[in-house]
Amino acid sequence: MTLLTDQAVEVAIDTACRTLRLPTIRERAAHAAEVAAREQHTYQGFLAELLLAECDDRDERRRARRVHDAAFPRPKRLDEIDYAANPNLNPAVINTLAGGEWVGKGRPLCLIGDSGTGKTHLLIGLGTAAAEAGYRVRYILASRLVNELAEADSDHQLNKIISRYGRIDLLCLDLCRHRNYAEGGLPGVCLGPL
Repeated sequence: MTLLTDQAVEVAIDTACRTLRLPTIRERAAHAAEVAAREQHTYQGFLAELLLAECDDRDERRRARRVHDAAFPRPKRLDEIDYAANPNLNPAVINTLAGGEWVGKGRPLCLIGDSGTGKTHLLIGLGTAAAEAGYRVRYILASRLVNELAEADSDHQLNKIISRYGRIDLLCLDLCRHRNYAEGGLPGVCLGPL
């Protein structure tokens, strides 16, 4: 193996990282090498630090992509819930649900309550937590889902749509957003593993 100049080493690392799709290592290699030399890290320690940083960044990008793919109308998190405004919400129950075990077991969840009680916030928050935990999640209004299925049926594409939804771990179905339910019962939202 021939010895490379410092500039050639930087170019080789940059090129190899681009080829192997390792953006975090490409970004951090020079600084990590300086720190490793200064603090006398072993080669294995230096390599482990870079690889762990790459893995952490990939996990973070994967989580962000799953949340984005869920198509929530706006970001909402469970830690933003105002329990004082709705004393009927039990923080312990919400924290248990946030763990997502019920999604993995294929158990549905239905949130029922009056308008303005935070059902959609809770729906999006639980969906976000599930997506960040690794589940494939999709948010959709019930009316939009019905329209999508009807259109797919008329285009003879229903099996394709059903198959697409079948790959989702958790369907966050908002049943009543912006609708008047005075005649037909309580407004609610449902979450259900498929």
